[in-house]
Amino acid sequence: MNPEPVSRLEQILKQGEFAVTAECGPPRGANADVIREKGELLKGFVDAVNVTDNQTAIVRMSSIAACVHLEQMGLEPVMQMVTRDRNRIALQSDILGAYSLGIRNILCLSGDHQTFGSQPEAMNVFDIDSMNLLHMVRTMGSEGTDMSGFELDEAPHMFIGAVANPFADPFEYRVIRLAKKIEAGAEFIQTQCVYNTERFKEWLRMAREQGLTEQVHILAGITPLKSANATRYMATKVAGMDIPDDIIKRIAGVPKSQAAAEGIKLCLETIQELRELEGIHGIHIMAIESEDKVGEIVEEAGLLPRPVVEV
Repeated sequence: MNPEPVSRLEQILKQGEFAVTAECGPPRGANADVIREKGELLKGFVDAVNVTDNQTAIVRMSSIAACVHLEQMGLEPVMQMVTRDRNRIALQSDILGAYSLGIRNILCLSGDHQTFGSQPEAMNVFDIDSMNLLHMVRTMGSEGTDMSGFELDEAPHMFIGAVANPFADPFEYRVIRLAKKIEAGAEFIQTQCVYNTERFKEWLRMAREQGLTEQVHILAGITPLKSANATRYMATKVAGMDIPDDIIKRIAGVPKSQAAAEGIKLCLETIQELRELEGIHGIHIMAIESEDKVGEIVEEAGLLPRPVVEV
């Protein structure tokens, strides 16, 4: 871990504040105004903004470039980096480049397989996995060397994050994998969307018993449901998603025109429940292409104003 916080997000979490992050997907083109418009919707409501890295294996503006656009607006980015598209040389190069541009938060992932994207014939790389990427970023910062042992003229000290899915099977392995990611270098964790709160609480209990919640900052994932059809699709077609039947019935049980509002209401109830859990240090709101709803959620949840810190 860094002796002193390197980012606003790290400072907020180390102070014991309840952090709020959100997600911003870059456009399928070079129009920077798309990023700026999303940034304006999030400004003042969140502590940091995740910028996805060619999510769902579809070509988009690079995460690094989009992060810089947000940074120029006064927003703190969390650069997502996947191992699908780059070998270890390119990954290290992009980490150094991002750091030189002022990016201080990184979220390490393997990435969606290219067969799920718009160009399934593309060749993947996966030279290393997300666990190796975590270790790489930590080593570059703490030891000041690249993977070959070469001494860097300036070490990239970054606040390192990873993801966790408490709902995937086998369930017993979820906490073991969390421990491995912490050992590899993860300092904060953002989880899969939480709908099955009972299973999430069980995962958190297991993590607490192993002392993991004292070693890493956990931000629970929140995604507002928009409609009954979208809810059913997520429940049956999205891998690793766990939406209980009672939630599906709840969203389906209101008129179509009120489904999105019911989804927001469910979000607020979930956030309130999560805030009372020992070991939860914040939330990560994934309002995909609905960034205009983030401010409403944050305000209604009583999470304003956001803390002011200096790094």
